[in-house]
Amino acid sequence: MTADPGDWGGAAQARLDAIRAADRWRSTVELDAFGNEGRLGAGRDVVTFASNDYLGLTAHPAVIEAAVEATRHGGSGSGASRLVVGSRPVHAELEAELADWKGTERAVLFPTGYAANLGVVTAVAAAAPGGAVPLLCSDELNHASIIDACKLAWAEVAVYPHGDTAAVERLVAGAAAAGRPVAVVTDTVFSMDGDEAPLAELVALCGSYRALLILDEAHAVLGPELSQPPARSAGAFSAVTLGGSVDGPTVLRVGTLSKTLGSLGGFVACPEVFADLFVNTARPYIFTTAPPPGNAAAALAALRIVRSPEGDALVARLRSHIDRVAPGHPSPIVPIVLGSDERALRAAAFLLERGLLVPAIRPPTVPVGSARLRVTLSAAHTDAQVDALVGALRELQVGVGS
Repeated sequence: MTADPGDWGGAAQARLDAIRAADRWRSTVELDAFGNEGRLGAGRDVVTFASNDYLGLTAHPAVIEAAVEATRHGGSGSGASRLVVGSRPVHAELEAELADWKGTERAVLFPTGYAANLGVVTAVAAAAPGGAVPLLCSDELNHASIIDACKLAWAEVAVYPHGDTAAVERLVAGAAAAGRPVAVVTDTVFSMDGDEAPLAELVALCGSYRALLILDEAHAVLGPELSQPPARSAGAFSAVTLGGSVDGPTVLRVGTLSKTLGSLGGFVACPEVFADLFVNTARPYIFTTAPPPGNAAAALAALRIVRSPEGDALVARLRSHIDRVAPGHPSPIVPIVLGSDERALRAAAFLLERGLLVPAIRPPTVPVGSARLRVTLSAAHTDAQVDALVGALRELQVGVGS
């Protein structure tokens, strides 16, 4: 039977029926929380191991106070995009400190990390050398925001096997031999596996072939970190600050304010010429209302904590928690791959009965057959809470970090 081309509601229902039939129906669950403790749904008290608030800064008194004061001073919203009188002094102040933190000439704020990836990737693709259609090389496990950005970009996209630098080099070398502009885009810490990209190898590779390197550092609270040249002088990775040199590739560093910094928003830290490019051509920057003053002020306060001795102590505490759950694991994201959707859902329900909120992650978020628990740890967790998690995982008899 031919489908009715005007029956949009029926088509939507058919799609929903297919999701239900595959047992992959999703719905939101309310969590009334402060920090990593809260009340789930109708009244179950839980400790959440599901948040990306890695340093616990969403509940830090100085961060909250900064948000409150900025809101009292500037209101609950910015009122317009930054190019239409939506830019506030705190936006520029935060950008300056982000650039200093990342060792770049400039930083540009976006409403979210998702918007930052869309804006950066599409803007650089449209400005490729010689007006050519560039090649974008993207890791197969990159975040959805990178995948969508590549789809939207005026570019050819090549998806390479996860972390496979030999495959990247074949792609980049082929583009270079053809005189074609090429960029490599990757997460530095991958959001569902918690593993790291081969950053040093990618930097060296992109430097050798003059490829642009776009890094999404959203989850990189513990690294990996780029080496920085002393005092912004020539040296290793000087392209990060000087806009390109024989010593290293041009690197664009995308980040988020919503994870390590406990607020909301995104940014790119980059050479000045690229900052101007994004302000003038990145559509998510131009056509979206600027982040509220409270969000920007909260992120600024959090960043100052991160760069202080207190921040060092929080990172050390986070590292200690990770090592108690998965010794030596490189990030706060600890996957427990269980395979089937049913097994992952049963494991999540088992933990929830013990007051531990650990979500089951299922396709299409992860590949079919790799459903998992995604444990995320925070410096805000207490030793007793981590003990409870470790004990419950032992009861489950599941492998950690698999």
